[in-house]
Amino acid sequence: MTFQFPTLFSVMPALAEAALVNLRLAAIIVALSIIGGTALTIIRVMKIGPVNLVLNVLISFIRGTPLLIQIFAFYYVAPAFGLDLRPEAAGIAAISINSAIFVTEIMRGGLQTIDPGQIEAASALALSRRAIWQRIVLPQLFRRIAPVLVSEITIVVKGTALLSVITVVEVLRTAQQIASSTYRPFETLVGAALCFLVINLAVMAVGTIIERRTRMARA
Repeated sequence: MTFQFPTLFSVMPALAEAALVNLRLAAIIVALSIIGGTALTIIRVMKIGPVNLVLNVLISFIRGTPLLIQIFAFYYVAPAFGLDLRPEAAGIAAISINSAIFVTEIMRGGLQTIDPGQIEAASALALSRRAIWQRIVLPQLFRRIAPVLVSEITIVVKGTALLSVITVVEVLRTAQQIASSTYRPFETLVGAALCFLVINLAVMAVGTIIERRTRMARA
């Protein structure tokens, strides 16, 4: 089968429109995962024995199982427990939890690079724990882990393609539908890949700008 550029050009508008679904889902997931990862990090630092034990089990499960299985669990298994989610909601929940776990691990590593003397000084000045996190810890932490967070965001963007298996009509699902009707899977899959490439190149470009500004702020 020879590659036909006219076919690729003809399917790109439909794929680009479908890619907006991936972009929307990724934006929601990233926001939820950063919020969730931050909350988990703060809870873990509090060192509440039973809570940390549960979190450690959850972290081990999420890190040790494929994301696709987690998506299937939310879509097919969760209804048995009374949680009947629509495809997009199930996908967002699964990928958000998965990403939040990796974000909290990233943040835990970043915390080790922050001078504990700053926290001790803030405590000596009678700042509340909330103020310490908001004014001292989190601003530094996000600056330090920004490059790694960008990598996690690109993983999230690519992960949204897995939602095609639970009937979410995004760029990969659209490519499959076009391929089944035109019998040209090569061009449509290349087009889908290009959509993901463009999105992630944009994410990495923004990440590079943020990293440069962070370096300039430190200098």
